[in-house]
Amino acid sequence: MTHHTLSNAQDRDSHDTLASYRNEFYIPANTIYMDGNSLGLLSKRAEQTLHDLLNSWKTLGIDGWTEGEHPWFYLSEQVGEKMAPLVGGFKGEVIATGSTTTNLHQLVSTFYKPDGNKTKILADELNFPSDIYALKSQLQLKGYDPDIHLIRVKSRDGRYLLEEDIIDAMTDDVALIVLPAVLYRSGQILDMEKLTKAANERNIPIGFDLCHSIGAVEHSLHDWGTDFAFWCTYKHLNGGPGSVGGLFVHEKHFGMAPGLTGWFGSKKESQFDMEHTMDPALDSGAYQIGTPHVLSLAPVIGSLDMFEEVGISAIRAKSLELTGYMLKLIEQELGGMEFTIGNPIDENRGGHVLLEHKEAARICKALKEDGVIPDFRAPNGIRLAPVALYNTFEDVWHTIQKLKVIMDEKRYEKFENKRGVVA
Repeated sequence: MTHHTLSNAQDRDSHDTLASYRNEFYIPANTIYMDGNSLGLLSKRAEQTLHDLLNSWKTLGIDGWTEGEHPWFYLSEQVGEKMAPLVGGFKGEVIATGSTTTNLHQLVSTFYKPDGNKTKILADELNFPSDIYALKSQLQLKGYDPDIHLIRVKSRDGRYLLEEDIIDAMTDDVALIVLPAVLYRSGQILDMEKLTKAANERNIPIGFDLCHSIGAVEHSLHDWGTDFAFWCTYKHLNGGPGSVGGLFVHEKHFGMAPGLTGWFGSKKESQFDMEHTMDPALDSGAYQIGTPHVLSLAPVIGSLDMFEEVGISAIRAKSLELTGYMLKLIEQELGGMEFTIGNPIDENRGGHVLLEHKEAARICKALKEDGVIPDFRAPNGIRLAPVALYNTFEDVWHTIQKLKVIMDEKRYEKFENKRGVVA
């Protein structure tokens, strides 16, 4: 078995074709940042486009809506078009708007059409809580009891979902399916193509939460026939805290009235007619509710420029190499320390590694004290996300070495095994 050393990591970095992009980002001093699956780092390009949009407000005033390099009136469509290749969407199928949960509310309001005994929403028990909250509230708004009408497919092991179990739950009483593309805790990638095919065969609309997959893995939503999807832009897309989200609606649904209507969902040419009868856009633009959040969209423009240059396939390839290297080092260095790998070890893993340990919360605190920024997930998860655009193989090597010392010397024992307010 190959023994992985620091020089081995440095050699990998010397042959990395994406290595130069690390210089595009602001890396916190004396820090190995392994939390890009929670909040991506600021890039110089994102900073520049934020300043550009600030300057358009400063110099153009209200004329910034139609003038300048990035007219605000068309900004959501422009950014949506730049995001479309990352989800496998066609022009017009993707719009940059809202946030993860507001977009989910919009899409459920549109696609959830209970009829007769076809009233249930199919989800899963491992999804991020916000999605479940939204689905419950949508059921309640329609007068249904979530305890009865929200089906959550169970995990057999608490980490992963089986596509077969999900498909078995696609019964005649299901009116809508909402699932994560990548499970936020274990990093498992669901077979979206297989699940979409099964849903389409049963005439059940299906949508995916791409928060942990966009910018890290490849998608072909249009070709798969996926009905809708939604996501944030502050994780792997590095758009900044609270940056504007995005949604996808397949062109087969163009012209369908949005469930929640707002002024900015109008056709551009008729929006300022001020009529009280809405004339919605004939593509995903119809699903906008409010005015574009210009200054929160601005950094996303600069960040997406890098994704256009590199291409998602190259990013995915390096991501797999980084997480694969981390898994090998974990096996080499952390044996006998009571760690369990909680993510798929094959290519069905997303952009992070999950280590499970009974002392996870205090281990995360010890890592942070030693300059490594991890991510704790209750009750016992340590997520480590080496990001293709700014992390190195040497980062990965040092992270596992630091973790080994923390465990050998029991440095974590000085911390309380309890998460902070924000984890």
